[in-house]
Amino acid sequence: MKNATELLGSINNTYGYVLMALLAIAGLYFSIRTVVVQIRHLPDMMRALVEQPEKSADGKKGISAFRAFTVSAASRVGTGNIVGVAVAIALGGPGAIFWMWLLAIIGGATAFVESTLGQLYKVRDKATGAFRGGPAYYIERGLGKRWLALLFVVAITFTYGFVFNMVQSNSITETTSQALAPLVDNSANMKWVNLGLALALAALTAAVIFGGIWRISAVSQVLVPIMALVYIGLGLFVCVVNYDKIPGVISLIFQCAFGAKQVAGAGIGTVMLIGIRRGLFSNEAGMGSVPNASATAAVSHPVKQGYVQTLGVYFDTLVICSVTAFIILLNNPEYGLKDGAVATQHSLAHQLGDWAIPVLAVVLFFLAYSSIIGNYYYGECNIQFITESKKVLMAFRVLVVLCVFAGSLAAVELVWGLADVFMGIMATINLVAIIPLGGLAIELLRDYNRQKDAGVDPVFHRDSLPQARNVECWD
Repeated sequence: MKNATELLGSINNTYGYVLMALLAIAGLYFSIRTVVVQIRHLPDMMRALVEQPEKSADGKKGISAFRAFTVSAASRVGTGNIVGVAVAIALGGPGAIFWMWLLAIIGGATAFVESTLGQLYKVRDKATGAFRGGPAYYIERGLGKRWLALLFVVAITFTYGFVFNMVQSNSITETTSQALAPLVDNSANMKWVNLGLALALAALTAAVIFGGIWRISAVSQVLVPIMALVYIGLGLFVCVVNYDKIPGVISLIFQCAFGAKQVAGAGIGTVMLIGIRRGLFSNEAGMGSVPNASATAAVSHPVKQGYVQTLGVYFDTLVICSVTAFIILLNNPEYGLKDGAVATQHSLAHQLGDWAIPVLAVVLFFLAYSSIIGNYYYGECNIQFITESKKVLMAFRVLVVLCVFAGSLAAVELVWGLADVFMGIMATINLVAIIPLGGLAIELLRDYNRQKDAGVDPVFHRDSLPQARNVECWD
């Protein structure tokens, strides 16, 4: 087990710099080509979020932009925001937070492009009438490379369906065990508690994922906003109580980001790598996961989902991750602490009292549980790209439930190492695809702006973009 963890760490540290360069190049390239759309069009993002969904030919309402946003947020907002930030500070010091912020701002342009492409190349499910799509669809239809699309399907199915769900369930067990520790006599009894948690979580997961995208989106749009608001509220209270320390924390983040203060021997390259890696795990900009959710929305123009999912990057990193960072750093922790979510629990308890430990356990439970649901959907959508076989889909669901159970009991270091490896493979495939296809998203943005400037609500027809090959919807 130790050798496997060390091997994964070596792979991640070596390839991490390549992935960091790819993310930076893509983000800067799309920021320039779109004239920083991720900042200029913030008002449009807010309007797109609350638009009512388009109706299908039979009069049924499709999935709204907000529902699609919550499915993607269900995957984004989870352990990456609470556990991942704590791990980033532990390994790279406070400076890692700066690089998380920077990745979110630059990556907003990448998120816009990939989600707009996801909408452009979406297809309609014959059985349910709902839309689905994602990188596999725009790689095959836009680039004409089915082999690369199939490789992406394998990568995202393993990454989200199996590995990331192990991360989420592992964090749920970790924080719940911490909350229950005062009630449990010894470590032997705690093992039984953890086993019970693993079984319960696996059962809850099975109860939802066998219901399809409608049940997934219905659960997500309730759980994610409520739990996120509770967590933000706790963080804001900590900031208000310690308002006089906030300038010092911000100064510390910037000093450590550029090597003015080194933590545990971490140089600027290491700090950047840790911050960007944890930021990617959290906000998923450029990874190729969110286009699967954006494709489900019934909107009048693909750009509208590009806007909505860019907003999701900001909500995830600039809001939720920042809350975690300030909770921890305002508590003046030892940066060597590597206990993940437990570090956040202890920091909250120090500021608010011991009652904060079980409260955060409940918040993380629901956020991580909603992430499991969102992660599962990404896998399902991509399996349906290959086959409509109900037996294959049933087998995938069973494997997801087993991974949730196994992740609850696995070693933390091994689970995070696997997550980083598969995340890197998946992001690389997606970035290689969207850079040549990005011109289509930019043309769609121009089409959107022309209609908006003419004073009409932008509506897209596929004849408006004849250079886009094999577009199925948008008659």
